[in-house]
Amino acid sequence: MPSVRIPTPLRKLSGDRDELNISAANVSELIEGLEQECPGIKDRICDEDGNIRRFINLYVNNEDIRFLNGKDTELSENDNVSIIPAIAGGN
Repeated sequence: MPSVRIPTPLRKLSGDRDELNISAANVSELIEGLEQECPGIKDRICDEDGNIRRFINLYVNNEDIRFLNGKDTELSENDNVSIIPAIAGGN
């Protein structure tokens, strides 16, 4: 089962767990599985059209899914998925 690293800002939705194992064949299924396990998390990851929000980056084994197959990126048993909220900085 792929493991998903939950970033600190989303841990209140995961019961303070920093990692979850979610059975999924691709990233889209993974997001649905996360929503079942942690209600409300999908709204933080995806917009109202179901697309991954611009300020959320998802990585599968350190590869940005935007450069793979997006939400259709296939997952295997030992994959590691990271949810990384973009951080904006300023002066």
